[in-house]
Amino acid sequence: MTVHLVGAGPGDAELLTRRGAALLARAEHVVYDRSSMAEFLALAPQAVRHCVGKQGAIPAPAQDEINALLVQLGRTGSCVVRLKAGDPFVVSRGGEEAVALARAGVAVEVVPGVSAAVAAPAAAGIPVMVRQLARTLTVVAGNDDPDQVDWAAVARLGGTVVLLTGRAALRRIVAALRAGGMAGDTPVAAISAATRPRQRTVRGTLDQPPDPRLPPPLTVVIGDVARLDVTALEVSCAHP
Repeated sequence: MTVHLVGAGPGDAELLTRRGAALLARAEHVVYDRSSMAEFLALAPQAVRHCVGKQGAIPAPAQDEINALLVQLGRTGSCVVRLKAGDPFVVSRGGEEAVALARAGVAVEVVPGVSAAVAAPAAAGIPVMVRQLARTLTVVAGNDDPDQVDWAAVARLGGTVVLLTGRAALRRIVAALRAGGMAGDTPVAAISAATRPRQRTVRGTLDQPPDPRLPPPLTVVIGDVARLDVTALEVSCAHP
């Protein structure tokens, strides 16, 4: 009686872990959030699919309803995979679901995934931590009531700031960081649809931020590292 919380990674199905792929191959039920997970669902051809994300004009079920579904499926004794974008516990409600399952007496296996917080910048050629530029990494859920975040503290800490799910609130967040003392010429990079064929990176500064109306999912990197693009460098592996 186990529910497997599987991190799907940043988007490209080839970045799914081997453990995640093995569980999908034998899954009898897969609970997932979005239609863009079709490549992952194809790895579970025999599974009953349960979409718990927004579907067109139909809103997503409340989190309590999703928790109840996972408990119900877990108690059947079937192989249940809860597929989460990125990592189940990074800017995700996987933690809430794991707690609900544990309280209901249903065992949980967590299969970590590569979070977009590090994978999206990497795909855009941005190393989030470079010793000479950034020794700290702050990851913020931008859409979870940004007014509850101490942006002045984030600005004082400096280093690299990565915003996940902050597309709608980007301009408010940028203004809050400026008000907190972060310099207006601080580089900003917005990465749209990271690791997917339509990936696109738009760069700017806090004073002139990228237009947030880019196709989701959107990952925003703020800090000196955001000006880098190591994929644009010519690197030779030949011996001198």
